[in-house]
Amino acid sequence: MSQFAINIIFVGGSFLLYILIAIWAKAGSTKDFYVAGGGVHPVTNGMAIGADWMSAASFISMAGLIAAGGYANSTFLMGWTGGYVLLAMLLAPYLRKFGKFTVPEFIGDRFYSKNARLVAVICLIVASVTYVIGQMAGAGVAFSRFLEVDATLGLIIAAVVVFMYAVMGGMKGITYTQVAQYCVLIIAYTIPAVFISLQLTGNALPPLGLFSTHTDSGLPILEKLNQVITDLGFNSYTADIDNKLNMVLFTLSLMIGTAGLPHVIIRFFTVPKVADARWSAGWALVFIALLYLTAPAVASMARLNLMTTIYPDGTDAAPILYEERPNWVKEWEVTGLIQFEDKNNDGRIQHYNASESFQSEAEARGWAGNELTVNRDILVLANPEIANLPGWVIGLIAAGGLAAALSTAAGLLLAISSAVSHDLIKGSINPNITEKGELLAARISMAVAIVVATWLGANPPGFAAQVVALAFGIAAASLFPALMMGIFSKRVNNVGAISGMLCGLAFTLVYIFVYKGWLFIPGTNNLPDTPENWVLGISPLSIGAVGAIVNFAVAFVVSNATEEPPVEIQELVESVRYPRGAGQAQDH
Repeated sequence: MSQFAINIIFVGGSFLLYILIAIWAKAGSTKDFYVAGGGVHPVTNGMAIGADWMSAASFISMAGLIAAGGYANSTFLMGWTGGYVLLAMLLAPYLRKFGKFTVPEFIGDRFYSKNARLVAVICLIVASVTYVIGQMAGAGVAFSRFLEVDATLGLIIAAVVVFMYAVMGGMKGITYTQVAQYCVLIIAYTIPAVFISLQLTGNALPPLGLFSTHTDSGLPILEKLNQVITDLGFNSYTADIDNKLNMVLFTLSLMIGTAGLPHVIIRFFTVPKVADARWSAGWALVFIALLYLTAPAVASMARLNLMTTIYPDGTDAAPILYEERPNWVKEWEVTGLIQFEDKNNDGRIQHYNASESFQSEAEARGWAGNELTVNRDILVLANPEIANLPGWVIGLIAAGGLAAALSTAAGLLLAISSAVSHDLIKGSINPNITEKGELLAARISMAVAIVVATWLGANPPGFAAQVVALAFGIAAASLFPALMMGIFSKRVNNVGAISGMLCGLAFTLVYIFVYKGWLFIPGTNNLPDTPENWVLGISPLSIGAVGAIVNFAVAFVVSNATEEPPVEIQELVESVRYPRGAGQAQDH
């Protein structure tokens, strides 16, 4: 059987499973559509959170980032994991106690203002749309290789599948679909990692294999990897980070952005009571850890496999002839995600760091520039092929990559849909809309969101994890401070919260847009997105943490300069912080 046929079986079979689940769990009411009826078991919810959480960025792009940057890019791992702990401890139980369907609804009621709710809707849509671009881009990467179609056609196929199960089932359909998607993605991620760890180290547990001995060389695997890449001008894989300020801010931005992302927060509204929200958080942490503990090993082994494919004898003396390149390189070249240019016309593939520091060494070897460009997002997907694993493993990881992208995309689209139908239409435009009308509006808004996300996903402003990091920065600067102040401060009022959200969002977007070239500021000459041009060395991916500080500061200053919130609002905050019951989600 051909590899293409195997891929079709795995991917097509998983898609059929998702659609059948959506038909079985079709939403019949707004409560089903928004919170799955409020009766999801904590273990089921924890698994669904795990799938919602582990997006294309986690499955496809995070290991690729760590593989490319080593320790320097471990900030993604630390930030996303730490953020989940913040969410589980500081926000989820209290928001569940408040008992609303959506994040904007909480902000609107807590800050007793329709305007606050509208601002929260804007922040949610901006962050969620940015995030979903990364998921659709990741789906396009997976489709373009494994189904051998154009990336744009892959996006359209992904959009159709999401449309069928998300629009039909709402949160109820998405919840049980995500349970299936978690099972697919964690098996798909773990099995290739075990195979590759056994090949390279003889250790069947990838996290332990990362600290084991490389079978062929007898060196510790990280030492072997450092040796191979530093000989080619790349930074040491385990090198320390120079800009500690940017590292801290970036990790913080990912952490608080994670805690402020609505598509995960709304999952805690699907369980019957507050205690179940806490148990859901604990189970989700277990399910997430299974992948996150494996990712660093997958990253380092993928990088080593890539380098030893190009330099088969383990040294930089004899790079492989282009005509003798393995089949996996040929297959990925078709997608355009691997590109080769023979700059010195010697017929060999020179892959090295073409920086000024290595230029004289490269010229002495007769090299005229780096000749191989590898998209970081393909490393996890290509890993089984690089290691010559069985065809069914390749088909499995194809299904896993798509499950990761589609599970998070569905959760984000539901968050967008809920914000439009429940917070914008029912909350402001037409408060008297019937439940049937609201359900129709939710489905229409989700369909529109899918179309927009697909169009943007065809032209993403970076690779999957980079786009996702921008979304986290936006959420960090806008929603997280409002949620924290709404729960833990009785003094912050509606004027302060609105001012804080707008200032935090505007500050962050302007900084990002200037350095990403999307906004021209006279006198800046479209500043290049490089460390020497950043203010105090702070990357656009890290600015969300500073935006959050701006949000907190503006909110507190404005609140203290204006009237205190009403007594009933202060009592409401007190009741949320010290739960006496297990409030039920209500229809409003």
